[in-house]
Amino acid sequence: MNCSRRIILGSTLPLLALTIVSGTAGAQGGYPAKPVHIVVPYPAGGSTDALARMVGEALGKRLGQPVIVENKPGAGGIIGTDYVAKATPDGYTLLMTIPGPITANTVLYRKLPYDPRTDLRMVSDIAMTRTVLAVHPSVPARNVKELIAAAKANPGKLTMGSWGPGTQPHTIQVYMDKTYGIQTLHVPYKGEGPMVSDLLGGQISMTVGSVTTLKQHIATGKLRPLAVVGPRRAKGLPEVPTFAELGFQDDVYQLTGPTSLLAPAKTSNDIVERLGREVSAAVNAPEISRRIEELGAEPVGNLPAEANAAYKAYLPVVVKLTKDTGVTLD
Repeated sequence: MNCSRRIILGSTLPLLALTIVSGTAGAQGGYPAKPVHIVVPYPAGGSTDALARMVGEALGKRLGQPVIVENKPGAGGIIGTDYVAKATPDGYTLLMTIPGPITANTVLYRKLPYDPRTDLRMVSDIAMTRTVLAVHPSVPARNVKELIAAAKANPGKLTMGSWGPGTQPHTIQVYMDKTYGIQTLHVPYKGEGPMVSDLLGGQISMTVGSVTTLKQHIATGKLRPLAVVGPRRAKGLPEVPTFAELGFQDDVYQLTGPTSLLAPAKTSNDIVERLGREVSAAVNAPEISRRIEELGAEPVGNLPAEANAAYKAYLPVVVKLTKDTGVTLD
């Protein structure tokens, strides 16, 4: 009888081991088993939305599941970012955002409902979205010095549109007012799309907007570019000088940041690494890279560890610049 039991037990152990291994492999290999959602914390029509839809389509093909883009705008990107930060960390709810909601907002808002450093984790930097200071043709300025002169001659008349309080155009507007002794007005919008519509219509005077969104209007003469932000010229607007080339070398005019894909902080390493590899492969595919460049952005497509290292490097720089402006929001 003991011999029979040993034979039965011996024959069942390999089967049990196979079942355990198969179950583990199935758990790891079963993602994704349903559509993945990418939340954009801004309205449709802006550069972040355009990149999310482009990368989402390519990512969906690689994952074998649809990738659905959801716009959850409001409060300078806080609403959509908070939604993802509190989402179930299963890899089915992701965030596509520019730096503001995960950098400047940490010092702009006294009661931020999430902490990007502990509630979110990096998956990949999709692209470097360059920005440009552009004015409506009615503004009598063809460079930054002339813009400052026009603002001094017309205090309170020139308006700077932004895609929300505390965003890059708002920060630059406050910095310029304080530094050059001028008085301009800040006009916040819920996203870049509605802001650009009013800029084209002449309801606002100027903005610092993404090259992705503004370059088509610059090409047709509906907007006039004055300078691009960053250490070098933007590939999407190679003829437009940087602020530094025009003699404005302040740090606030040098900083650029990526449009990034993030997941809730407790999302498993396996899922984050899988997403990172697939996103990197999608972004660096020749067709997607070309389309990103046509939008006026610069493809990145790094892996999670690289994206996390980049975030840790530029976070303190953005925080310092934001604090220096003195801008705070409730």
